[in-house]
Amino acid sequence: MKRVLSVLGILLLLFVGYIWFFYFRGRKARQKGPRPVALVVSKHSDLFNQSVSNIMTAYYDMAEGFVKWDSSSINKYALELKAALDSFKVDELQKDTVIYLTALDPLANAKAETAIILQSTTPEQRRVSFNNLSDNLRNLLVTVRYDREKIYWQECPMAFGEERAGNWLSKTDIVRNPYMGTSHPEYKDEMLTCGGPKDTINFIIPDTLNAR
Repeated sequence: MKRVLSVLGILLLLFVGYIWFFYFRGRKARQKGPRPVALVVSKHSDLFNQSVSNIMTAYYDMAEGFVKWDSSSINKYALELKAALDSFKVDELQKDTVIYLTALDPLANAKAETAIILQSTTPEQRRVSFNNLSDNLRNLLVTVRYDREKIYWQECPMAFGEERAGNWLSKTDIVRNPYMGTSHPEYKDEMLTCGGPKDTINFIIPDTLNAR
């Protein structure tokens, strides 16, 4: 009887070992290959996000016009920015009254500063309005929690002299200073990279459930 039990015990151990071997072997094989990448989800509609993207594209292009001290380029993209701001899908925010009402003020200010840029005749006036515009766009993006891209809040410590900084929004952390630029009357292009990121706007939410 003991011999039979011993044989049965050995067979049981072999069976368990067999199952364990093929289970973990198969599991290891299934784990080969690239890990799933987290999808990025947004709480806003595609139309809303596209309207914000249009604003930022025009803004970035206009900022580059400031970098190059190119007044015709600034005018062109300021007009595009004006149109994008007028087409901003702000009504979608009405489902949250607090966010909607909070967004109206920086939106109105951004429109006003864009109009001043279009009307101004001196680089100094335009850069002051560009600084105000940048601040209001930042407030707007933070208020609506725009979650389609990471945006860098850059700062030039001497944009308006040694005691007053100027800021701008950038899609990268690379510094192309729109206050100093490539053709500054005093510094030429020596201060193009003056400044750096002070903060980021990043509300991107990865869909971790779909990445498992």
